Amino acid sequence: MIRLLLLLSLALTVSCNTAQNATSKKMTAEDYANTINAENLKTDLYTFAGDQMEGRMTGENGNNLAAEYLRNFYIDEGVESPIEEKNYYQAIPASYFNGGSNGNPSQNVLAFIKGSEKPDELIILSAHYDHVGIEDGEVYNGADDDGSGTVALIEIAKAFQKAKKQSNGPKRSILFLHVTGEEIGLYGSRYYTENPLFPLSNTVVNLNVDMIGRIGSEKEGNDNYVYLIGSDKLSQELHDVSEAVNKRYTNLELDYTYNDDNDPNRFYYRSDHYNFAKKNIPVIFYFNGTHKDYHKHTDTPDKIEYELLAKRSRLIFLTAWEIANREGRIKLDKS
Repeated sequence: MIRLLLLLSLALTVSCNTAQNATSKKMTAEDYANTINAENLKTDLYTFAGDQMEGRMTGENGNNLAAEYLRNFYIDEGVESPIEEKNYYQAIPASYFNGGSNGNPSQNVLAFIKGSEKPDELIILSAHYDHVGIEDGEVYNGADDDGSGTVALIEIAKAFQKAKKQSNGPKRSILFLHVTGEEIGLYGSRYYTENPLFPLSNTVVNLNVDMIGRIGSEKEGNDNYVYLIGSDKLSQELHDVSEAVNKRYTNLELDYTYNDDNDPNRFYYRSDHYNFAKKNIPVIFYFNGTHKDYHKHTDTPDKIEYELLAKRSRLIFLTAWEIANREGRIKLDKS
């Protein structure tokens, strides 16, 4: 009987130690990336790009409701504001928009995770949260443009915050920048670069996410790609890091068609990363291309490819993770 009790006790001890070791095992970058999933993105987007947001036109009620949604998300997740407690807004006066906001002010929404070892160096992840509002009684939901980029950012932030809570946060700081006024002229990103909360000289890169939830018209039938624009224009090292991260983890087809200097669409100049590039900050613009619902009231959450959105979001997270944690700062070698 005594021998049996000893054996049971030993077995219980081994079992407890095994469970404890499994629980305490440090998560990897890929583990955190895998917390970004289609189900959460879908839940986020059906709210963020729902009719109740009234098309999120800059300066109007729906835009303010969308900003409030983002602020509350960050508060709930414990991601801090870089401004002051519970104030996540960088206010932009109505006069800045040159009439484009119907005489109303608006705001960028910002959240921040401080780096553990090189807090003064900053990676900025950006997405515009505005859209074009209501036209002829139809709500323009902007699920892909740019609801997809917006929900990608908040789920990426949640993954980084999980790492931070487990004492595994990024070595460099990360700013999550949701800009307003993109649809009327890239105003929110321009305002930030003219009124930065952190010195632009300390900004390592800008990863900009604008439309990553659909399959573009020129890629029909291809559910494993993303267009990258700008990755090599200011830093070959950034381009090389991006390629290496994708090869190691996600194996998406990285299409550089729109990165061509002679591309007639000129997408490099048409989203918020460009205001950072003008300040000689290396950028990557993640994009799925246009489609038949682009800038129409039919750009709705039910048409999003959620598994593809999740995979693209994980690529962006893992690229940011690598840049934030590598020994050397990404080098600017072109201007």
